Amino acid sequence: MPQDAFTLRYVVKELETLFTGGKISKINQPAKDMLSLLIYTRSGTVKLDIDLSAKYCRVSAGERCELPNPKVAPNFCMLLRKHLQNAEITAVKQVDFERVIYFDFKCFSEFEIADMRLYLEIMGKYSNAVLTRDGVIVGALKTASLETGARRVTLGGAKYLLPEKQDKADPTDLNALKLLFENRTGDLAKFIADRVAGIAYVTADDIAALYGENATAEQVYSYINDAGYTPCVLYRGGEAADFKARATEGAKPCESLLKAQAEFYDFAVSKKLFADKKRRLVSALSSAEKKVEKRLAGIYEKLAECDKCEDVKLRGELITANIYALERGMSAFEAVNYYDENCAKITVELDSRLTPAQNAQKYYKKYAKLKRTAQNLTAQKSESEQKLAYLKSISGNLNAAENLCDLAETEEELISLSLIPAPKTDGKKKGKNTAAESPFRKFNCEGFTVICGRNNLQNDRLTKGLAPADIWLHAKTFHSSHVGILTDGKSAGDEVIKFAAEVCAYYSEAREKDKVPVDFTLKKYVKKPNGAHAGFAVYTDFKTILVAPNAHAEDRCDE
Repeated sequence: MPQDAFTLRYVVKELETLFTGGKISKINQPAKDMLSLLIYTRSGTVKLDIDLSAKYCRVSAGERCELPNPKVAPNFCMLLRKHLQNAEITAVKQVDFERVIYFDFKCFSEFEIADMRLYLEIMGKYSNAVLTRDGVIVGALKTASLETGARRVTLGGAKYLLPEKQDKADPTDLNALKLLFENRTGDLAKFIADRVAGIAYVTADDIAALYGENATAEQVYSYINDAGYTPCVLYRGGEAADFKARATEGAKPCESLLKAQAEFYDFAVSKKLFADKKRRLVSALSSAEKKVEKRLAGIYEKLAECDKCEDVKLRGELITANIYALERGMSAFEAVNYYDENCAKITVELDSRLTPAQNAQKYYKKYAKLKRTAQNLTAQKSESEQKLAYLKSISGNLNAAENLCDLAETEEELISLSLIPAPKTDGKKKGKNTAAESPFRKFNCEGFTVICGRNNLQNDRLTKGLAPADIWLHAKTFHSSHVGILTDGKSAGDEVIKFAAEVCAYYSEAREKDKVPVDFTLKKYVKKPNGAHAGFAVYTDFKTILVAPNAHAEDRCDE
């Protein structure tokens, strides 16, 4: 549901009931277009979220999704703290039938008690927050002056002017609607959205769906001005697709519009945060992989050159064997290759400035250098291949991630590798152990608990936490999550192992394959080598099962 004037009217009604008489406890600005106010109310402490971004502009309460606050508060946040800290909310109103609401405050300071008003213009990309006193602007989130071509000045000290009204019919005036409908043409929903003020197309479409294309001005007036409403959240494919002030067939009813709004935006914002964070992590990881692959390509090229070292050594030996027939000043000579079974002749290049002995020594030195280079490159090749495999395993974890929880420790992992910078916070200390915040995926099958790691750090923790008699699983030759079957000393049947193997196959890089081989063994046969990357393990005494990838429902028995 867009934040049109129709929806805002009901939102403001609930905000007024909830926050009138409340006192401002904390004021934060987690993002450039967002404000977060913690307010003491009669029903307890409630968080007021104000989003003035183009896509998610809204005023809501009770949302669970929180963003970290910046270490240094932005200027507008500091301005609000200066004037509104501990202020009492005396009113919450909507300006006529416009997408503008305001909060009235009674502000207390050491020297005076003042009345201030915070205007919130919920207008898409033109959304703004403006703090005023006696009609004069104290400060604004987004400032504009006449010099910038703005129609309204929103600089401190200027008189506050409301946004210009649209040249549309007033939906609260029945006569205006009747006059408008006398010349009605085309699609009803589009006609209402284009010609009636404060009504978005989605709301207009709901009106058309309820009354049909032949809806009258009286019906539209009744729909818009009816004080009653039945908030709900509409789900499609298991995802929150919209929230509405009026009940819609198949939608989930909610006890209040604020709760319906919070439920929808919790999902929408979390989905966006997940997509943005995953894109950021994937980009950083992809860049790191390309660097390692480029380095490996250079190593392979140099190793190919080093493969010629025996040929270099042969030329030195041929010079030594034929040194009696060589003279200084020669640029090349032909010699019989006595290593060739056919005794073919080979041309050996010489440096005419050097003696035959010096030419032989030159070849021997080049041979020794190539041998040393080959040894060093082999070690670098092994190290780079291990690093690339490790990065590929992280990539597999990212591809399998389904929510922000799945990304939490993978982000820590990339930070520890210096692939991304640590996020800036408000300075509060965070606990190092995020296990409680990022639990294993958990399943149940025939009374056995099956757990699955979400990332390399969790894989390490999962493997370490298993008992020696528990069963450990990993996709064969593919990067995958570590999976454990908690046996409690009992014998897990074939169905339980198959269930766990299907989960392991699903959370692997082979998810798209029809069948995936999965190794399983007792935990006592699994070891992590010293100094190995997170998520790396070696195992013995294993068996292999071929299964089709299956996510299975978490915490449910496979009956």
